[in-house]
Formats: sequence, structure tokens, C-alpha cells
Amino acid sequence: MASSPMASSTQSPRPNLAFRQLRGQRSPGEFAAAVRRAAREIGERVSCDARYVGRVEAGEIRCPNYAYERVFLHMFPGRTLSDLGFAPRALVRGRGARAESGPQPTTMQLYESHPSGSDPRACDPYAVQTHEESDVQRRAFMTGSTATVAAALGPAGLALGGPAEAAALRGRRVGEAEVHAVEEAVRKIRLLDDRHGADGLYRRAAAPLRTAYTLLDAGTTRQTTSDRLHAGAGELAISVGWLAHDSGRFDDARSHYAEALATARVYGDAALEAHAFCNTAFLARDAGRPREAVRAAQAAARAAHHFGSHRLLSLVALREAGGWAGLGDRGGCEQALSRAHSLFDRGVGDDDPEWMSFYGPAELAGLEAQCWSALGEWGRAAGHARLAAAIASAQTPQFTRNIALYTAELADDLARAGHPDEAAEAGLRVLSLLGEVQSSRIQSMLATTARVLLPHRSTAGVSDFLEKHACLPRAV
Repeated sequence: MASSPMASSTQSPRPNLAFRQLRGQRSPGEFAAAVRRAAREIGERVSCDARYVGRVEAGEIRCPNYAYERVFLHMFPGRTLSDLGFAPRALVRGRGARAESGPQPTTMQLYESHPSGSDPRACDPYAVQTHEESDVQRRAFMTGSTATVAAALGPAGLALGGPAEAAALRGRRVGEAEVHAVEEAVRKIRLLDDRHGADGLYRRAAAPLRTAYTLLDAGTTRQTTSDRLHAGAGELAISVGWLAHDSGRFDDARSHYAEALATARVYGDAALEAHAFCNTAFLARDAGRPREAVRAAQAAARAAHHFGSHRLLSLVALREAGGWAGLGDRGGCEQALSRAHSLFDRGVGDDDPEWMSFYGPAELAGLEAQCWSALGEWGRAAGHARLAAAIASAQTPQFTRNIALYTAELADDLARAGHPDEAAEAGLRVLSLLGEVQSSRIQSMLATTARVLLPHRSTAGVSDFLEKHACLPRAV
């Protein structure tokens, strides 16, 4: 599979001195943290780190994607992209870029681009769309078309048979281009999952993962490249594992998480080990193995203590709380929840892993709701689920899957708390979102809620929910 041409193969990137000047005395890490804070202020979600800032300043990113554009213009009001040292989008993307640079060899793209000649918004997971554009694209995604998902993941350049794997199979040493493609594949999968859920992504995402491990086996030219490649391959294994996990394929998920953990252990990567154990704890809880969930979360905490990320330790504490709740240990659950809140309140930091961008106030409330639900405290669980859905709707309305998940939790908690009318109303809201989301987890939660509400079918609104739920296509 041919990929888009590289921005320039005949000349070195031109450093972005204007952007470097705007960073001032702040370190790249400090500036990246400021970018993430600015993104949250306008309801955006970007995974900016020191490496991204370095790539911008080095001129490797000639024009940012739409999300970063909005964030940068928010940070520096009154300035244009040109004032920030970026090239016009028309010269970097699509036909304009081809005309400027002439024929290029087939290789992996190094800048944040889209299939040449296409509307750059068509597969930009950050782009703000009109309702009409969004509906058309979501309907296309929900058809389950392999071509649609391929278009979304294709710019990562990691499909089997693509340039990345071809390079590895020819015996060429892996370089910056291939490593960057692995890292971008991880980001794209996470963003697509936030918007649409896991069911339509899992099968397609397995191909980039196989290619990443082929690259890992091929070897690299420099140690820094090797470190990034193994970390990227491990993170990709976790992302694919999560897609399996969220779509109910627990055995597949366990295998992918174990692969990531093995990669972390072989290369001595404590950050990857903490992430793998964190997800393993979540999977164990969902699979009905709460004691394993507690132990995996505690292992994640031991690995995470090597870093200064309070948010990571907070999430790990929530994973442990979920395990204690599954064991029916209220005291252990409350202690872990208290620790999670205390750590969360210390705020974000430069040491927070990039993959934790999903973990904000909504996720904290949503995970706490699940703990109280497991302990049978339905009213308390409903309060936290309601808070999670409200925060997600207000702060990240573009991430439909998360809103649907929190609202489904709310519906189930209300049904069990003896409020069938409110439960049905929440369930109907979830049903209205399923045209945009494919998630076996959410469909399973709705099915459970429907069973709980059956004895209340004569209650206002409940019959409407039950009828509409019965018309849902069954997950295969």
C-alpha cells in the first residue's frame, strides 16, 4: 500500500524560529504542559509532549492539524499560523504539496497529513464538523466497511504490506519514519475509539500491531530509535488490547496486554509496565476476577512510583478500588477511592503519560460510579454517573462513546435504585447515540438495564425504551 509522499526528501526541514521564540524560557516539557492546559480550556484534547514541541521547532511539522491549530490560536490570540512560523496548509497538504515538491519516492509520511487530493477534514479525528458532515461520516463509519476504517488508520502507514513492513522484510534498519508511524497509529486508534467505540476498529487495528512487531524484530540504527520503537509497539499492543477488551473479546485482550507486559519486561520499560498492569487490572475486574484486579493494580502502582505522575497513581488507585468493590470489600474500596481523589486533586504534571489524556473529572466520576454499583449502592452510583455524563457532555462533546458509556451506567444505576422512569429516560438518550457508537460494552449494559426494567413496563417511558431497545440489531 503506497503512502502519501514525504513533505520533502530533497531538503532538510527549516527550523521554526518564531515558534521557538514564543516558547521563551520554558522547557519543551513545560511548554507542552501549557499546550495541554490550553486545549482543556477550549474543550480540545491533544497529546502534546516535549517531543512534539521539538519536532515543531525543528520544522518537521510544517503545519499542525486542526486541533493543534485551534489550541495554538487560543494560546496566542491575534496571531495567525503564519505568525507562529507555520507554512500555509495548501503548501503542505494535498495537491499543493505535490506540485511544490515534485515526484517523490514512495515512503512513509512524516508530517500530520491526509490522503493527497482529499478534503483534509475527511479523516482528521480532531476536526470540528458541521452536523451534516458529521452525520454522513458517522453513517459511513458505522457500516463496518473495511475501506472506511482503512482510510482512518491508513495515514499511519502501518498496514500489512505497506512501506513500513516492506522495509523490515527487505532487511533495512528501522528509522525515524517507521517509529513515528507506530506512534501515530496509537494516537489515531485512541481518538477513533473515543468517538466511535471499539467494535468497528478491533479487527483492522490488529494489522498495524503485527507490523509494529515486525519492525521491532528488524532492529534500528540508534538506541534512542530502538527505545521509542519498543515503547510504541508496546503501547500499540495495549491500544489493540483495549479495543478487544471493550468489544467483549476478553481472551484476545488478555493476550495483547500480556504481549505489552512482556515487551516492557524485556526492555526494562517501567512506564509501559505500569500501563500494561493498569489495563490488566481493569480487564480482570470486568472478567470477574476481582482479586487479580487488586494485585495487578498494586503491581501497576509499584511500577508507576518511578515517575512523578499523580494522575497515573490516581488512576491505578481507581483500578484497585474496582477490584476491592468486586470482592465486596467496602473498606478497601473506600481507602483506594480516597487515595485516588487525593492524588487527582494534585493536578496534572509534565510527567503524566500521553495515553492518560482520557483521564479527567468525567472518567474519575464514572469509575467511582462503577465501584459503588459493584457494592450495591445504586443511589450513590447514580449520582456519580450523572456527574460523569454531565461533565463529558459539557467538556468533550465530540467523544460520543464516553458520553454514551456514562449515561448507560446512569440508566442501570437508576433502574436498580428504583427509579424506572428516570432510568428509561437515560436509556433512551443512550439509544439515540448508538448511531454514532459501536461498543459491545454499552450494548451489554443496556441489555441488563432492559431486563431490570421489564417488571416496570407499564411505567411512563419504560415501554418506549423497551420497544426501541428490542429493535436494536443484535451484536454478533
